[in-house]
Amino acid sequence: MGEIEVSKRAGDELVARGLGSCIGLALIDRFAGVAGLAHVVLPKSTETDRKPGKFADLAVPELIDGVVRAGASRRRLEAVLAGGARMFELGELDIGARNAEAVRAGLAAFGLLVRAADTGGNRGRTMRVQIGDCTVTVKEAGGIATTLFDGSAGAARRARTTMALEGAQR
Repeated sequence: MGEIEVSKRAGDELVARGLGSCIGLALIDRFAGVAGLAHVVLPKSTETDRKPGKFADLAVPELIDGVVRAGASRRRLEAVLAGGARMFELGELDIGARNAEAVRAGLAAFGLLVRAADTGGNRGRTMRVQIGDCTVTVKEAGGIATTLFDGSAGAARRARTTMALEGAQR
């Protein structure tokens, strides 16, 4: 929880387990084959607690910076969200919905759109991001894994471009 991971190594898998009211935020550049995943716990940081991955207001810019440093292009980033469940009845307080709203607002501030989402409900989830084909799967507790985002078209385009460049260098 509260972690951010980024990879560009095909075959790597980024995983966010135990997404109850937390949000799993994946940012993907299919063409570059780069993806990152943040496990966002709360909507807003405090003066005394500023761990970048833990809070939406810090996680969004930190994850963007991380994937760009790894070779992604900011203009090609696609966002995928999972989690944000209402795990407990606490009156009007719905932390999951507030987390989802905060992450979406943070993305919008950077001009990024959410391409796919599986949020809300009352069950926990696990989110997995496959580096290389940039596929995102989500599995609800007690359920089966489903593909939320299929980035394989970008992976195929990247492979064609790489082959064309290698052929031109010969």
